[in-house]
Amino acid sequence: MPTRYEPILRANREAAVRAADRTPLRLAAAQPLCVPLDVAANARAHADAVRAARARVVVFPELSLTGYELDAPVVPTDDPRLAPLVRACAETGALALAGAPVVGDHIGVLAVTGDGVTVAYRKMCLGGAEARRFRPGDTPGVLTVDGWRLGLAVCKDTGVAAHAQRTVALGIDVYAAGVLESACDTAVVDQRAHRIAVTHRVWVAMASFAGSTGGDYTEAAGRSGVWTPQGEVCARAGTAPGELVRVSID
Repeated sequence: MPTRYEPILRANREAAVRAADRTPLRLAAAQPLCVPLDVAANARAHADAVRAARARVVVFPELSLTGYELDAPVVPTDDPRLAPLVRACAETGALALAGAPVVGDHIGVLAVTGDGVTVAYRKMCLGGAEARRFRPGDTPGVLTVDGWRLGLAVCKDTGVAAHAQRTVALGIDVYAAGVLESACDTAVVDQRAHRIAVTHRVWVAMASFAGSTGGDYTEAAGRSGVWTPQGEVCARAGTAPGELVRVSID
């Protein structure tokens, strides 16, 4: 009869195999200038950030391709306006995690590579007026990049303990979130990132909108960052649009 320790031992063995096979991961969190509802302009700004980051994975804020406009049209995965971002990912070998409304009326995370665009995750925990337009996703999202397991989140997800628990249970190394907070709520990002990191012993990357984002957010918090599994700030951006941070984790 299997013992209750077997799932834990199996998970530990699988984690050890992943760790032995992988190389350090170059991870960035970006907060590009956003033009509300202008997907083409925002895709170009994302492309510039990808090139500047020189990273394997670049995380962007919630609804980063449209701004926080809850009536923004869906951005399809074959949208030609995303071509500059696809090209930038092809040139740099990057995976960009960008935010947009997606089919099914979800707040989504688009996984963009040089090969194209897919929907990687749908926000599970909606906030405020979002539920009047959008539907919550029903499953956590995890991507594997060069042996590293990235759990995905969007804004309010990060404040719901059950979301991190469900995502971490799938076996992740990094909890990557695109968020939006007002400048007066800067501390919220720090508090949530620290709690997730120390509770689950994972790296945390949060890309936080800066400047005006549409949707009555005239001044967003910025200060995107990366936190170690011990909850320490490893890298931090300022409050200006266009800033980014990059770290190499191992």
